[in-house]
Amino acid sequence: MRSFPAQGATFGDVFRVREFRTLWFSQSLSEVGDRLALIALTLLVYDRTGSPLLSAVAYAAGYVPWVIGGLIFSGLGDRLPRREVMVACDVIRALLVAVMLLPGMPLYGLVVLLYMTTMAQAPFESARSAILPDILSGQRYTLAAAVMQTSFRVAIVAGAAVGGVTVAFIGVRPALGVDAVTFLASAVLVRFGTRARPAAGPGPGPLKQLGEGARLVLGNKAIRTLMMLGWLIALYSIPEGIAAPYAERLGGGPAAAGLVIASGQVGAVLATPFFTRTVGPLTRLRWVGPMAICTCAVLPLTLFRPGLAISMAIFTLSGTFAIYQIAANTAFVEWIPDTRRAQAFGLASMGTVVGQGAALTIAGAAAEMMPPSTVIAIGGGLGALTACALALRWRRITPAVGRHSARQLRGQAELAGPGRSRALMRVPRPGADRAHVDCLITGVKVSH
Repeated sequence: MRSFPAQGATFGDVFRVREFRTLWFSQSLSEVGDRLALIALTLLVYDRTGSPLLSAVAYAAGYVPWVIGGLIFSGLGDRLPRREVMVACDVIRALLVAVMLLPGMPLYGLVVLLYMTTMAQAPFESARSAILPDILSGQRYTLAAAVMQTSFRVAIVAGAAVGGVTVAFIGVRPALGVDAVTFLASAVLVRFGTRARPAAGPGPGPLKQLGEGARLVLGNKAIRTLMMLGWLIALYSIPEGIAAPYAERLGGGPAAAGLVIASGQVGAVLATPFFTRTVGPLTRLRWVGPMAICTCAVLPLTLFRPGLAISMAIFTLSGTFAIYQIAANTAFVEWIPDTRRAQAFGLASMGTVVGQGAALTIAGAAAEMMPPSTVIAIGGGLGALTACALALRWRRITPAVGRHSARQLRGQAELAGPGRSRALMRVPRPGADRAHVDCLITGVKVSH
């Protein structure tokens, strides 16, 4: 059981770490390029075919290949040095996107190349997620994860808005060219801006490693619950996948579709700093379930067929509640050993992405037969019901979010013996927002 300083970490502490700045900037570059290219291709498919289903399938092309990449390649970040894995993936993705720029490339060829690019993204993201706790720990890791998620959302906002404008004014291929450049820039930053670290360990072969990783994330009830809370994004991200037909029903074009997608991220971008700096770790854990419910529960308001402004407000509110993912991600990291971190992140991310791809494809098919607003409302309702069940399970699993967590920690301190009890008894009193301890029962850092 580790104890943390009474003073809390700040975002300035996080950004003073050179390696974190490098990872943050490289992610921001590649995510903006990715989102720009994905939105551009999606709008291109819808413009040429006029089909919500094919538009959603094209959007899902940025997600579905995680099945292969997550299953086969995510463990590379545990068997090989994580920095080298990230650099290699960036170079591969830059080359694949460059091929998309060839004249006369048919539409199906662009989609296939997008699938292959996304497949290489799985091991990159797994390695990056696994290396971040090596760079920062404790409260600084929580803030770093918040910065990464906020930056990702900003990238979605920027990429969505720029993607719509790009298609309207300069076409798809310039957007793809920007995407290729961002991958190359990311590779250079990671190679020369982060420290070389040895592999976590040689470990077992790929198949055995996959089996052990699956048993880890599926066999532990707490890890499984946290992972499923993360997977809820498949249902509350449905507005992104059918943004083009939704905007068309409102009388808008590509720019309106970009605004629909961007609005889902604005609330989270604004609320994340408050959530991570003002709300204590224990309170964040307590709010995981209720916030997950609210994230989905606001989406059925689209049944009333609101206009563009009200729709954007609904999606902004949903995205604001979605910051519960920060607390869930931090708890997930605490449960996973370093030698299995990349594999565990890969499997969890694979489930998220596969769920999104399936949900977006089904939503696109449903939008062929009913209004997109109804599809979004149904997805939100299903998500709210699922979140209710997961919230109850999480509260039963985790004594730290119960009413008597301080007393439980003190009891564990007494059982630990005199030598350790003094350290364990540093349980924060109500109001001591900056004191932190590791919960012996749950394995997650908690405070009052």
